[in-house]
Amino acid sequence: MTVGADAHPGTRTTEASREAGRRRTFAVISHPDAGKSTMTEALALHARVITEAGAVHGKAGRRGVVSDWMDMEKARGISITSAALQFTYQDTVVNLLDTPGHADFSEDTYRVLAAVDAAVMLLDAAKGLEPQTLKLFEVCRYRQIPIITFVNKWDRPGREALELTDELADRLGLHPMPLTWPVGIAGEFAGVLDRRSGDYIRYTRTAGGATAAAEEHLDADAAFAEKGETWTTTVEESELLSAAGHDYDNEAFLAGKATPVLFGSAVLNFGVKQLLDLLLELAPPPTSRPDVKGEPRPLDSPFSGFVFKVQAGMDTAHRDRLAFLRVCSGVFERGMVVTHASTGRPFATKYAQAVFGRDRSTIDRAFPGDVVGLVNASSLRVGDTLYADEPVEYPAIPSFAPEHFAVVRSADAGRYKQFRRGIEQLEQEGVVQVLRSDLRGEQAPVLAVVGPMQFEVAEHRMGSEFSAPVRMERLDYQLARAIDPVDVPQLVGESRVEVLVRTDGEHLALFTDKWRLASIQRSHPDLVLRPLLASDE
Repeated sequence: MTVGADAHPGTRTTEASREAGRRRTFAVISHPDAGKSTMTEALALHARVITEAGAVHGKAGRRGVVSDWMDMEKARGISITSAALQFTYQDTVVNLLDTPGHADFSEDTYRVLAAVDAAVMLLDAAKGLEPQTLKLFEVCRYRQIPIITFVNKWDRPGREALELTDELADRLGLHPMPLTWPVGIAGEFAGVLDRRSGDYIRYTRTAGGATAAAEEHLDADAAFAEKGETWTTTVEESELLSAAGHDYDNEAFLAGKATPVLFGSAVLNFGVKQLLDLLLELAPPPTSRPDVKGEPRPLDSPFSGFVFKVQAGMDTAHRDRLAFLRVCSGVFERGMVVTHASTGRPFATKYAQAVFGRDRSTIDRAFPGDVVGLVNASSLRVGDTLYADEPVEYPAIPSFAPEHFAVVRSADAGRYKQFRRGIEQLEQEGVVQVLRSDLRGEQAPVLAVVGPMQFEVAEHRMGSEFSAPVRMERLDYQLARAIDPVDVPQLVGESRVEVLVRTDGEHLALFTDKWRLASIQRSHPDLVLRPLLASDE
């Protein structure tokens, strides 16, 4: 049954808008090791959907975090694939999307950011803004995603709070609006000043930070009696911030020109409750999303959504394939038959699930802002649109320009079918781009990636999931440009250049370095070579 087919027209459309207002869909972004997965776990802990955090990898007796489920993630202590967590907090449905914590997987992060309405940017108190943070911020700026900044690891020695907030303005052009301010320097963290209420929020540690930290609110007089000059200094710094125009401005936040700033420690669960409350209060709910023509599709329109991630191997018992779909309009109902926009074919949604890390449960209905996992959706790819009744197609999610290339071959000739199926699966998930040519043949495709760790993931999964161990041979190419098929003959016979075809039909010319590219352009001034989307755009 499709949305709008009931006997009471308007009932469900009103419900879609109402339920969308209860949704907050956001991602956590940061440089590697800034504490992103730990923060994801801490937010779930404070929402009381888990009872004990697994936070820090490598500590004896600690569990792995809920959002890190892949074997390689647990072994290395980093996130290399995005994860979705959905839970209810204070009558608000929170869709929290964790993102890869390594620069080599920035393309996966880019896809996740296409599906959220806000982002939490973590800064390491000792390191401040780092290269990967800058890249991810630019993606948020490009997509006009409001950002809340959380200065993490304040329980460890670090830089001064004023220096860190100044860096946001100087390097990002993002006006800082601290809503909490640390009482004491980094490394001597016991609480924060709530700049809106004037209270002192005092935290109490729990064993290893495994459970939610207790907090107590003290008024200014009680805070001064306990902290003395430290409290006085904190208040004076807060007053300086107000005098300099750093108080909260909601319009500037929603426009992406300013960022609320909080201080805390995810591993100790200090400041996490304030962040969760702030997300509910300030982060925008889902709104009308523009289609490929730039026309917004109202929330009350019939169901529509787009796929922002495809992942296999989450259930090792069944080896199924899960497509993550962001609901954009209307009401999703499990079992409804919708239309696959790119093919015009019907798509049945019988197997739909809500996701919590690796754990899943059947979902019957979902609303704008929710993330639905569609099981065994073999026909779906990243960027595909599904809709009911009224046709719509959302903008495609572009692929990044690959910078590393390797020929891949089956290590066992007798397992070529498994090899071919595995390569096709990894490509559909967006783990790698697959390039082919008549010269190399089907048995030796070229894998193209943004970062070299993607090769490790592909090799690991080919052996463990598809029972098709592979051999990889790195190629010397560093640059890729799109080229029209009619221009390909101009490059025939050129050294240190190769043209291959991506599965989507795009012809890519590969070059060993920028100097070789420049030389080719001088030799063939009429040749049109189009840049691809770079990972730092």
